[in-house]
Amino acid sequence: MSKFIIQGGKKLEGEVKISGSKNSALPIIAATILNSGKTTLYNVPNIQDVKTMFEIIEDIGGKVTKKNNKIIIDTSNVHTYEIPDNLMRKMRSSVILAGALLGRYKRARFSYPGGCEIGSRPIDLHLKGFEKLGINIKEEFGEIVCNADKIKGTQIHLDFPSVGATENIILASCLAEGKTILTNSAKEPEIEDLIKYLNKMGAKIKGEGTDKIEIEGVTRLAEVSYNIMPDRIEAGTYLIAGAVTGGKIKITNVKPEHIEPLLNKLEEANCELSIGKNYVEIIAPKRIKAVDIKTMPYPGFPTDMQSIFGAMLTTAKGTSIITENIFENRYKYIQELNRMGAKVKIEGRTAIIKGTKRIQGANVIATDLRGGAALIIEALVAKGITQIDNIEYILRGYENIVEKLKQIGAKIYIEK
Repeated sequence: MSKFIIQGGKKLEGEVKISGSKNSALPIIAATILNSGKTTLYNVPNIQDVKTMFEIIEDIGGKVTKKNNKIIIDTSNVHTYEIPDNLMRKMRSSVILAGALLGRYKRARFSYPGGCEIGSRPIDLHLKGFEKLGINIKEEFGEIVCNADKIKGTQIHLDFPSVGATENIILASCLAEGKTILTNSAKEPEIEDLIKYLNKMGAKIKGEGTDKIEIEGVTRLAEVSYNIMPDRIEAGTYLIAGAVTGGKIKITNVKPEHIEPLLNKLEEANCELSIGKNYVEIIAPKRIKAVDIKTMPYPGFPTDMQSIFGAMLTTAKGTSIITENIFENRYKYIQELNRMGAKVKIEGRTAIIKGTKRIQGANVIATDLRGGAALIIEALVAKGITQIDNIEYILRGYENIVEKLKQIGAKIYIEK
């Protein structure tokens, strides 16, 4: 198994171009099923989760062609509404294909999704939404079977603003009869990006960026080209790499308004920021100040940034408190940080971090995607060498992470 080897203690300086968003690309790739034709996508990140989604599209009859900096997806010959179990188990995001298949075929068959074990993340909100649309759901031998004679628009209220449930309901409603009104919907930028893509295809969706989305069903969708938005979590990761090492980093191809909660906390930690239309530059102090964070649905502090920010806080001056309100198992990475000398205690959904200057390189294991990124952050500031195993988790979500870190001065390589 491959591993990262990182020599810590080096101040990072330079410029990083942010890749396309993983959490935007995956639902948009799923949505290409709806137009029964070709879609040309730009700024698609070259990461394992995207490759897995391409595998699923090709397995069910689609064709994926890569030409220079664009991806052409042809779903005209998709011939089944069943998602392969072995691919479904690789990542949780694969469940988003259910809404697209239902929209096209009024049928879908799939197993429970796999991926990072950061919490229960049940798909009951997805299934309740499908049922409201007139879709019959039953479970057979561990698989979920969805069928409908027709999908009819209706009013749906989500008990929690789930990103995945919001996306699946939108996808299932695009080609439905009548209007669907979805309230308490998720407001994440990735939802906005999906809606912009669907509207470009000819869907009639209003309310992106709000907690009330209206979907007027149409009879068909057109072939289009579309540019995926930048990855706000990758953007935050490189800013924090600069902050933890006392460095100076400029990130480009970013939408600063998407990472405002993070930028506010970095300023609170005494980092100096320069913000433009599509760039952010951070100048870090020698040692950041402790701050408290609480994860919340967008526009609150993102749960995907919690572990990465938490790793930075282990070397802050003072005591920080993190409250995780989204996923109950987000703290698996803490035991690995403590092996490197961090002083963190967990009490339920709260992590109490007492800052220390003494972080030592060690052999650690990535337990999930963002927890793995947190170990990289810790390794960058540690004394000596850190070895990170299970890096497959990290490669699922970060494009060219070794090359990008090297270009800003990190000493990192992959050992196979």
